[in-house]
Amino acid sequence: MPSIENTQVGVLGAGAMGSGIAQVAATAGHPVMVVDAKESAIEKARKGVHKSLARDVEKGRITAEQAKAVEQRIRFATTAGNDYSVFRECQVVIEAIVEHLETKRNAFKAIEPVVSEGCVLATNTSSLSVAAIAAACKFPTRVIGLHFFNPATVLPLVEVVGAIASDRSVVERARGLVTRWGKVTVTARDTPGFIVNRVARPFYGEALRIYEEGIADVATIDWALKELGGFKMGPFELMDLIGNDVNYAVTRSVFEGLYYDPRYRPSVTQRRMVEAGLLGRKTQVGFYDYRAGAPKPQPDSERQLGTKIFDRVLAMLINEAAEAVLFKIASADDIDLAMTKGVNYPKGLLAWADDIGIPKVYERLVALQDEYGDDRYRPSALLKRMARDGKRFYP
Repeated sequence: MPSIENTQVGVLGAGAMGSGIAQVAATAGHPVMVVDAKESAIEKARKGVHKSLARDVEKGRITAEQAKAVEQRIRFATTAGNDYSVFRECQVVIEAIVEHLETKRNAFKAIEPVVSEGCVLATNTSSLSVAAIAAACKFPTRVIGLHFFNPATVLPLVEVVGAIASDRSVVERARGLVTRWGKVTVTARDTPGFIVNRVARPFYGEALRIYEEGIADVATIDWALKELGGFKMGPFELMDLIGNDVNYAVTRSVFEGLYYDPRYRPSVTQRRMVEAGLLGRKTQVGFYDYRAGAPKPQPDSERQLGTKIFDRVLAMLINEAAEAVLFKIASADDIDLAMTKGVNYPKGLLAWADDIGIPKVYERLVALQDEYGDDRYRPSALLKRMARDGKRFYP
């Protein structure tokens, strides 16, 4: 790969993710070409980048001259059909278009003949198989996943995903490049949800289950996770922010991708919210009512109840992180790094397990499985072994 100053970056898709990735690369000194089929998307992206950089100048993060230089490094172009000849000089092309497998496959198939053999082709997919996308290419060895988190200009994490056919040297080159962009990188296997979207499922799923059982209302569950757990947002606040439609779609994708494992079973309650159009902040009503004058529900701040809620959700999260280690999705270090940097958890889940005591976490899971008889609560074999042998995740 050429020196950082000479590495030209292509970005396919001028939406929020694509324009954010372009700004990150341009800020790191790269010439960037952003391509989209819609002129309206290009114009919106151009204005969005300008506004974002102006805000950075206003806050003193960069100078006006630096902002101007970043803008000048970014070029925009519309494409007709599958003509991606504007990417010809790029050494890296990152795709950030709609989450639809055939659309992405068609794009990669059209880009590949245009660029040089050494060009790295990356997808920003958050839920699709990188291997399935790469299979559309003649040389799938150079296709990887680079999963940025939205907004890409703010959130530090990037999951670097090697597919089954990806050349390991390509994965490492890409990780090194994105690290030089100032991002925190973790390496994940090409499995449904990668690290963050897989490990985080119980934060939402178990909170929904507790609510469905009538143990506590949404305000109380959110209070417990924030006040006693130290999470920045409660699960229902976060689902409303993400959008219930988006959150439900990710859960369903992971559930189906892992052959209907009960651990990831979607919630009927959330499905009904989506069907009713109660998507959260973007529709003004979700689990909370965001309309002007709407009353704000108050939690039951009884500490014993809150502890019961927090302990149950945390045990499920730790169990999922342990499964990710067991099945070599990522290293323990990368899993904890991903959860703290990608979704701002107050502590790495595996370090948290060590602090609580792995036998205690294991006992909580066994008790839940005994009580419900539901395979969603089955303890990870790794936790079982570690509890038996007195092991820790970290020395």
